[in-house]
Amino acid sequence: MKQLDSTPPPPGPSNIRSLDDPETLRLLIRSIGEGIYITDPAGRFLDANPAFLEIFGVGSLEELQRYQVPQLLANPRQREEEMALLARDGSVREFELEIVRPDGQRRTVLDTTFQVRDHRTGEVANHGVLIDITRRKELEDRLREQLTRDALTGCYNRRFLFDLEAEFRAGGEEHWGCIFIDIDHFKVYNDRHGHASGDQVLQRMARFLMREVRSDEPVIRLGGDEFLIVLSGENAARTETVAGRLQQAAVRSAPVAFSLGWAMRDSGESFEQTIERADQRLINVRVLSRSGDYATLPNSLERRKR
Repeated sequence: MKQLDSTPPPPGPSNIRSLDDPETLRLLIRSIGEGIYITDPAGRFLDANPAFLEIFGVGSLEELQRYQVPQLLANPRQREEEMALLARDGSVREFELEIVRPDGQRRTVLDTTFQVRDHRTGEVANHGVLIDITRRKELEDRLREQLTRDALTGCYNRRFLFDLEAEFRAGGEEHWGCIFIDIDHFKVYNDRHGHASGDQVLQRMARFLMREVRSDEPVIRLGGDEFLIVLSGENAARTETVAGRLQQAAVRSAPVAFSLGWAMRDSGESFEQTIERADQRLINVRVLSRSGDYATLPNSLERRKR
């Protein structure tokens, strides 16, 4: 009599190896670290995975659904721009957004979204993946700050100036003004008192300049004893006023004697040409200030005692 084989048949293909398996796909969506979401075209949240809820600092989908997408963006116009791209192309990849969570925290994210249509009902929804890049952006900002700051004085450096010029070109900025500052006889002072004392003069001069301007009016150390203040946009009209204020402040609190020249952009003039005109005016101001036609600046190169 033939003996029956009691060995169990080999198992079939594992379901966890296929994204076609609904349970596998559900587990992946719930476990993945990136935020996955579904919204309607009006920006109402229809569904989201736990990672998406964590990015927005909410504990449940119901809590998230109290808001619409534009309400959670630092700049709602970004939503309009992204939706215009989505309508045109059917998808948008890695669109950078700054979100504001209900608790007030701000995060930077990359949004990749696709427009999906149900052919049976005609309903349209946006399916997307959100990646939180806040930490990466913070590191990039710190690195950029290190690369664009002068280590000695804390002012911006020439690299920042080049970036600013590129930003003006890319953004179509047409209004700017420049104030060029040069410490008088700095080389003589350096030779007489040494580089350590010279460095202290540069540091004190930088503090004086930064104290006299607004935070959105960058003070740039061009090198050696030369500094540049840039005013752009609506601030450009204040260039002459700021230059005059610096001259007046110099009498009471400048650490050393200095000369300055200023210029506002002429029509069609490049950024570099405006700086050159400010530099050229520097010579005139220096001569006139010594002839008594301008406010008298400190003559001593010694640091003042406060």
